[in-house]
This record gives sequence, C-alpha cells and structure tokens, in this order.
Amino acid sequence: MSQSDAQSAEKAARYHQENQSRYLDELKALVRIPSVSFEGFPPENVRKSAEATADLLKRHGLENVRLLELEGAHPYVYGEWTNAPGKPTLLLYAHHDVQPAGDLAKWNTSPFEPVEKDGRLYGRGAADDKAGILVHVAAIDAWLKTAGTLPVNVKLVIEGEEEVGSDHLGAFLAAHRDMLSADAMILTDCGNFDTGLPSLTTSLRGIVVLEVEVRALKQAVHSGMWGGPVPDATMALCRMLASLTNEDGSIAVKGIYDRVKPLTESERQSIASLPTSDEKFRHEAGMLDGVHLLGGRPPWETNWRQPSIAVNAFEASNRKDARNILCESAWARVGVRIVPDMDPTETANLVIDHLKKAAPWGTQVEVKNLGGAPAWCTNSGHSAFELAMSALEKGYGKAPVLIGCGGTIPFAGPFGEALGGIPALLVGVEDPYTAAHGENESLHLGDFHKAVKSSIFMFGELSHLKK
Repeated sequence: MSQSDAQSAEKAARYHQENQSRYLDELKALVRIPSVSFEGFPPENVRKSAEATADLLKRHGLENVRLLELEGAHPYVYGEWTNAPGKPTLLLYAHHDVQPAGDLAKWNTSPFEPVEKDGRLYGRGAADDKAGILVHVAAIDAWLKTAGTLPVNVKLVIEGEEEVGSDHLGAFLAAHRDMLSADAMILTDCGNFDTGLPSLTTSLRGIVVLEVEVRALKQAVHSGMWGGPVPDATMALCRMLASLTNEDGSIAVKGIYDRVKPLTESERQSIASLPTSDEKFRHEAGMLDGVHLLGGRPPWETNWRQPSIAVNAFEASNRKDARNILCESAWARVGVRIVPDMDPTETANLVIDHLKKAAPWGTQVEVKNLGGAPAWCTNSGHSAFELAMSALEKGYGKAPVLIGCGGTIPFAGPFGEALGGIPALLVGVEDPYTAAHGENESLHLGDFHKAVKSSIFMFGELSHLKK
C-alpha cells in the first residue's frame, strides 16, 4: 500500500472507531426485521429487509442502488461505487435473509430484538449475516467520509435467499453477469477460527438436502389393538436413518467416499498447526460430558474435508399430542455435507437408493431431493490473498490463519466461475461461540469492529491488485 493510501486508511479507521456505536445501531435495526426466507414465513418481511438494506446503502454513499428481482425469488440488493478509473473492482457479498428462530423457549432473549450482553450482540442474523452487510457498508462509509473517495471500485450484492440454498442463483447470474464483472470477490459470510484470530477461508463443504417419508397405514391406529402384526412407520424410518452411518459415525452409503479429494501433506500440516485441541473443539461445539468425537481424524480435518450426514428434523405425531398409537407415517429431513470433488446430484442419488433399499417390512417410501450446492476450494497462492492477509493483520493486530469451513455458501463457486475464476476472499465475523442457525445466535462486538477495520485496510491493499 502506498504511503498516501496507508495514511488515508488510518484516517478512515479512526473515523470508524469514533462512529462504532452508530454502525452498531444500524446493525440492530436490520436484526429487528425477521427476514426468514424459508417457505411458510411471511415473504413481506424479507422484502422489508431488502428495502431497509437498500436504504442503508444509499445513505452511506453507494450509487445505482436498487432491488434486483427474479420471479419466485426473494429480492437481492445491489449498489456500487465505480468512480476510481484504472483501479481494480471488488465484488462485495453478504446476505440479508436469516434462518428461522427455532425453539423460542431456548432463547434467553427475544430473537428479533437485539440485546447487548457481555461484549456480544444477541439476535437472529446478528452475525449470520447482517453483520457482514455492515462490515462492507461501514468500511465504504469511513473512506468516503474521510477521503471523499475509495481506492478501489466496489459492487455490492446482498442476497435474499442464501439460507434456503440460493435456488435462483443461476438465473441471477444469467441476468446480471456483465454488470457484476470484477477483479476479486470479498464475501463476509464466514467466521474466524477463534475469537480475535482473523481467518481466511479457502474451502467450503457443499450440501445435499433430502426429505424422506415412510407410510404403513391409511391412518393412525391404536397401538394396543393393532401393535405387533402391524408395522410401525416410525420404527421403520428410524431403522432406515440408523443404517446411514457406521459405528464410528462415518457414512455407510456405498460409493459415497469414492470421489472425496484427499488432503495434501501441506494441507494436513496447516490444520495440525492451528491453535486448537480435541478438548477445545468439544468445548466450542458444546458437547456434553461423555459424548464421543467421531471420525477418527483431527476434528477440524473431519469437519472441513470429510462428508457428513445429519437428520435435521424428524416428525411422527408430536410431543404435545403424544398418544398410544401406531403412526400412519413418519417424515425426516436429511442433510449431507459434501467435499471436493463430490457431485451433489450423484451424492443425492446414492443416498436415495440406500434409503429405499433399507426400507423394512414393505413400507412405502418417498424421497425428495430438495437440491443442494457443490463444495468449493481455492488456491491461496494468488497475490490477492497476500494483500488480504496484510489487511487482516492490521485490523486485528494478529497474524491471520488459513482455514476451511464445514458450512456452505452457494454463491462462492458459481460466481467465481461466472466471473472468470477471480480470487474469492472469504472472511467474516462469526466465532466458535456464535451459534449461527441455533438459538441464542450472537456476535462478538470486538471482532465486529476489527472486521470493519480490516475491511478498510483491505480496500487500500487491494487497490494494488493487478486487473
């Protein structure tokens, strides 16, 4: 970074420091909008969130701000600042939709009323990913308020359907590919390996989502009058789901590991060098005493580079109306996390075939593939990563690390490919205690402010990126 850019970045960082409370208030305003993108939740709330996000962008200097609409999709928000001729263009990404709140009884605060406590901000979307929106916007605002300009051009895309799998991403790219051309991407939808430890994510697992329903009866019947000779659909589904894993937790579906890309020795050493332990992993995950770690490998290697399978939801009657019956049907949602070089469609077909073959007693089985997204990984040897690492160290005051992520960001792979393989820099504000997607989601406020500061320096550093 040139001396003048460095001085401008320092001045912008001081401005952010003096205005932290204002940016935090703006984050809280977004969190108060229950922008759950799942089917069955009011879509008008996601639109309200998009409109509030667009207003935020306009107030902080972004130009050509508008909602980008696709039939059947929640709205994207777009804004840009492209007044730096000859300088690189950065495509900035975040999403404004959120997960459902979950079990309200398990929240210590109201999920859509942000609350500060012990240095954290609690609320659904506080970290995933409305803080990501403010990281971009606050950094842009700080530069414009102090220097009157940015050292780079920026195009900002805020998605409205990330939490439901970005189903319309292909159509979005087809419609807006030329408008989104850039030299690098920055995605603020990941996390840090530990609180206060800046991290760049270089791999993501993909996902496959299935629904399986088992039926044995036309209607529920008395378990005493008919139990024994009549099969129990719930028990049938339990047997099928149990057959998906081996004793060590690995997936028991034939052929599912055939395409798993092995780690290189340098990747294995990189994971081994991280400041962690099995005990720390257990604590961060919230595992109960006596519960075993699975996988037979270092836990982060298993989490980042091995496929996994989980029963996300299960329904057969319900706890409130529990009766002495044989349920006529049972339903479950199954999620499979996939890694390079697994194919989502092939993986789905393998699991569907396994489930149908495992169905006992002639029960009727229907399995639906709800779609998915591929895994993603990148080579950190591009010069953009060196520049980003320098910015992260300036923002956090600590050398960053390269990590993987067990989660999925559908945006990363398709956008990188559509834009010619430009480098994708995945950063974020989550830490091991964020509880994203769970009850009591929270944001570490210290990391939030450091992430904004890092973003300010990243604009300066990436201004020297070769176009």
